[in-house]
This record gives sequence, structure tokens and C-alpha cells, in this order.
Amino acid sequence: MPPPMTPSRTKDLLNLVPWWLLAIGGLVAWLVAEALSNDLYRQILSVVSEGIGVTVFVSLVAFAAATLLGLLTAWALQSSRLAVRQIARFYCELIRGVPVLVLLFYIAFVGAPALLQLTNFLATLVRARDASPLFEARDFSLMWRAIVALTISYSAFIAEVFRAGFQSVARGQADAARSLGMTPAQVFRHVTFPLAFRTILPPLGNDFVSMIKDSALVSVLGVGDITQMAKVYASGSFLFFETYNVVALVYLVMTLALSLALRALERRLRAHERR
Repeated sequence: MPPPMTPSRTKDLLNLVPWWLLAIGGLVAWLVAEALSNDLYRQILSVVSEGIGVTVFVSLVAFAAATLLGLLTAWALQSSRLAVRQIARFYCELIRGVPVLVLLFYIAFVGAPALLQLTNFLATLVRARDASPLFEARDFSLMWRAIVALTISYSAFIAEVFRAGFQSVARGQADAARSLGMTPAQVFRHVTFPLAFRTILPPLGNDFVSMIKDSALVSVLGVGDITQMAKVYASGSFLFFETYNVVALVYLVMTLALSLALRALERRLRAHERR
């Protein structure tokens, strides 16, 4: 027989209800109903959805590259060599101090052209038998320029996430593993990284959600993502309110679904640790 519903028990049950999720779910349901019942919203959604693939591709590639670069930078931050640590710290502080949009413009219009010039210059140094360059780099697409900019920008933040996670592991754990004859690589693989992962996962997941939202910045370069497709449609139809309602809905659904999936993964990991 269930316990009686006392005022304190009712309050506890109300505190367990995710009211924020119900409110957002209601808003999403209303926007979806509007989009499905209104021909105009359906048309806007069909146009905007053409950029979903670009948004997902840019976000996944940039985040994967940023994670790898951030991991390497985190290792450098903990290096036993002073020069390596200082270079890594210089990189992190410099990149974190520059807004993503400014870095995007810098990579797109300064860094990429300079890289093309350097590549072509090196090609002229290594010539074929007919004295012509072996190759010539002519273009670096705007989408890849945006991916490089997002990778560099987020790698500095992800490096700090990894650094904090590695430092959260008790030093005695690694010392015990080394006393058993493990190499530094084995210590990292079997001890440090598994123990640090539960600390790293939440902020790393938040960075991925932020990456999806910040990927909208690539629209300033004309890359055909969700925001760019909406911008083109709204500028031609002057339906700014309706168009950006749909854009907000698409980004909200993507980020909310990802956030809930990450929370579910965190709960499963905590439950697995208790066993």
C-alpha cells in the first residue's frame, strides 16, 4: 500500500518534476503544430532544412578536430618541459581571448590566403622536370575555412576541460599503476583517462552543444547552413518573424535532444559506477 500523500511528500514530488523541460516541450510542440498546420511554415521549414546537413557536418568535423587538438594541447600543458608548457599556455590564453567571430574572419580572410600563398611558394621550390611546379593550390573553400576557425577556437577551451579532468585523478592512482610496471601510455589508457572521463564528459558535452549553436556563425561567410538558408529566404520574402521562428525551433530541437541524450549517458555512467 503506497504511503499517504502528506504535504511534505507532495512538495517532494513537485520538486522532482522537470518543469523547465515541460515548458520547453510545450513551446516546441506549439511551434511544431504551427509548422505542420500552416502552409507558409511548411515552406519555410523545407527551405531551412536544406541547411541541416551542412550544420551537422560542420559541427561534427570541427568538434572532432577540436577534441583531438585540445587533447594534444592538454598533454602539452602538463609537460615536464617548461618551454612546452609555456607555448601551450600562450596558445590557450591567446585563442580564448579572441571572439569566435573575429577568429572566423581572421582565418577566412587572412590565414587561409596566407596558407595558399605559402603552399604555392613551397611548390615552386620543388619543380618537375619541365621546370613547372608539381602542384598549385588555388582554393580553400569557405566551409573548410569555417571548420578550421571553429576547431582552433574550441580546442583551447577543450584543452582546459581535459587538463582539469586529468588533474582530478589522484596522483596515487598513476603512481600505483607505474609501480606495477605500466608504461606512461598504459597508465593514461587504463587509469588516468577512464577515471577522468566522468569529470570530462559534462563540460565536453556542453562544448558540443555550444559548437552546434556557434556553427551558425559560418553563415557570415555564405556557407549554406541553417542560418544562411533562413537569411536568404527572409531577405527575399521579408518574412523575418516566421522564418526565424522556424530557425529557433530547429536549433532548439537539435540542442535539446543532444542535451537530454548527454544527461541520460551521464546517469548510466553513474549507475554503472555504483555497481
